[in-house]
Amino acid sequence: QGVMEGYNGTIFARGQTGSGKSFTMQGVADSSSQKGTIPRAFEHIFESVQCAESTKLLLRASCLEIHSEDIGDLLGADAKQKLE
Repeated sequence: QGVMEGYNGTIFARGQTGSGKSFTMQGVADSSSQKGTIPRAFEHIFESVQCAESTKLLLRASCLEIHSEDIGDLLGADAKQKLE
């Protein structure tokens, strides 16, 4: 809810390979009962935006992967390109 009040928000998943991070974050696209954290957060944000008639909002999202001290932008043109 703080995001709708103008604060930055972060959803952070950390854990060993195969521990379920991707499933928890993404879930199953075709299942309303198995939606992940990200689709649920986006749904909440966009429902709130529709109710905010007299407010201007700028929504920006990024999806970063940190693996073996390398950082990659999963939404960038080249997801394999490393960031500084």
